[in-house]
Amino acid sequence: MKQAAQSTFGRRKEPHTVIIARGDEIRHFTVKPWLATLAGSACAAVAIGYLLATSYLVLRDDLIGASITRQARMQQAYEDRISALRAQVDRITSRQLLDQQLVESKVSELLERQSQLSARHGKLGPLLDRAGELEGTDAGVPVPTPKPDVRADAGGLARTAVAGNAAALPVSFWPTHKAADDESQADRADKLFVAINQSLRSIESEQMDRLGKLTDNAYLATDAIKTALASAGLTVAPDDDAQAVGGPYIPADPSSAFDSKVKELDEALTELETVKAEAERLPIANPAPGRAVTSTFGTRRDPLLGTLALHSGMDFRSAIGSAVRATGAGVVVHAGWNGGYGNMVEVDHGGGLTTRYGHMSEISVRSGQKVQAGDLLGKSGSTGRSTGPHLHYEVRRNGEATDPLPFIRAGSKISKYLDPA
Repeated sequence: MKQAAQSTFGRRKEPHTVIIARGDEIRHFTVKPWLATLAGSACAAVAIGYLLATSYLVLRDDLIGASITRQARMQQAYEDRISALRAQVDRITSRQLLDQQLVESKVSELLERQSQLSARHGKLGPLLDRAGELEGTDAGVPVPTPKPDVRADAGGLARTAVAGNAAALPVSFWPTHKAADDESQADRADKLFVAINQSLRSIESEQMDRLGKLTDNAYLATDAIKTALASAGLTVAPDDDAQAVGGPYIPADPSSAFDSKVKELDEALTELETVKAEAERLPIANPAPGRAVTSTFGTRRDPLLGTLALHSGMDFRSAIGSAVRATGAGVVVHAGWNGGYGNMVEVDHGGGLTTRYGHMSEISVRSGQKVQAGDLLGKSGSTGRSTGPHLHYEVRRNGEATDPLPFIRAGSKISKYLDPA
């Protein structure tokens, strides 16, 4: 038994002899036990190392694949996040650009309206001067003031609403603060536009109302003058051609309402000026304002003979040397002595109307001279057939004497229109 154990290769203590025979050649070598043990251990180590290396390579490929997959998923997530943020920035930027365009369009609209209002004021200048003469005061129509400056305020908000580079802001800033800030700025811009719009509309409304009132005042003044003149038997001939109008009804464009109002005011002022010019030509002023009337027109006892006689005018108490003024515009047709009138001035006012101023102590005009209402004709006195210093005043229509009192009353009623001061 012991001998059998010792004969086993690798366990026996005696060296092993290995014989290799190939043909006639025979070789042999001796293998000691420890060397056999070392060789077996080396083979086992190589086999184990091979197995371990193979396992490592297989496991490493799995680990690398898993790591690459994980990194790919992370990169995809980052890219999705970046795309989402870019889309959010693009939406906000697009909204800001739209807001900017909207604000700029509103600013342009407001500036255009402000420019139109300013242009209206310049267009109304001559009419306002004429209407101011009618009222005796400044008849100004509201005009937009430089404040608030639409371009500065609205444009500034427009720039604020889109201020800054959207891409340069932190990503965490967009979802909260920026949106709220943009909304607040948009609200402020809308409030500003609403306020400016209301202001401009108020000015437009005031302009239209003012034009309407001026037109109504012009027509009222014209009617008052015509009525007062009619009470004295004086009429201003209407322009028949101006009344000959007609045509189909076509609704007017609302944008032309202002031009229509301006045209209507111009026509009303033109008619008023025409009537005023006619009235100023007529002898309707008082030749001796503030002086007492000592004798009226009509039948009376003659102051010298004591018999009934026609008094062809009115007598005003007037001290010698007091001013005698023309009662209307016209041309002097006589300036000198005229029998019972003494020193007399006669003025032709056209339309068959003439006035005479008698018993004057001094004459300041000459025949053929043009005079206006209120011009000095001379000084009162007591020349001719007179019992004392006074002014004899006559109004004649087509050569026949007529009562001057209705003329003077008519002039008193419309004096505020002819001389607003």
